[in-house]
Amino acid sequence: MKAIQQLMHTIKRQFKLRGWTYKQLAEALGVSEPTVKRMFTGANLTLDRLQQLAELLEMSMADLMLESENSQPRLEQLTPAQEQQLVSDIKLLLVAICALNHWSMADIVRKYQLTEAQCLAHLLTLDKLHVLELLPGNRIRLLVARNFAWLENGPIRRFFLAQSLGDFINSPFSDKSEMLSFSHGMLTQDAAEQLRKKMHRLQRDFAELHEQSLHAPFAQRHGTGLLIALREWEPQGFEALRR
Repeated sequence: MKAIQQLMHTIKRQFKLRGWTYKQLAEALGVSEPTVKRMFTGANLTLDRLQQLAELLEMSMADLMLESENSQPRLEQLTPAQEQQLVSDIKLLLVAICALNHWSMADIVRKYQLTEAQCLAHLLTLDKLHVLELLPGNRIRLLVARNFAWLENGPIRRFFLAQSLGDFINSPFSDKSEMLSFSHGMLTQDAAEQLRKKMHRLQRDFAELHEQSLHAPFAQRHGTGLLIALREWEPQGFEALRR
């Protein structure tokens, strides 16, 4: 229902942008003005009527759907309380991470020890948080912006630093698909700033490759972690020897 309401809001806005009045639209459709007003609430809406509206706007149905999708406000971050809610339930956090990586409900249940009822309950929680919209057939539509990110020093990042960073690093990184490189040198502030910019570009490249990979079958996509870190640093043993 929310998707229909959003679509009708988009159609109404498109007519308004073109200067159409309720009276003009009613005459074009051969109905009364009250009928037009009810139509924009989604009441008694048919596919034929949607097609008529699209033709009056000189847009295809696909164009209208895309416009509706793009016009929705997108979530860029959760609140600290919402992030804390996720980390307080490891299964809820698991479902959230999977959904954000475009897993279907069937994919999640097939991979992890969750029943369909448990997975559905967690998806409904994420729906209430406006992270996603649960559609008919338990399909998932994400409501987050492309630049969605966890809060800096928020509950999610603290959780992964405490629970997962050591596990991530504790690997021989010997597979051809893996790489671990550590460099140390002495940089000026200007040089460090240049390096930070390059690291931001690498993050954007990673995000773009993630988007491109979504077109591949699920079985061909693999969870991949990229750790990027930069700070002024020296080993604790060296620091302890300072005068």
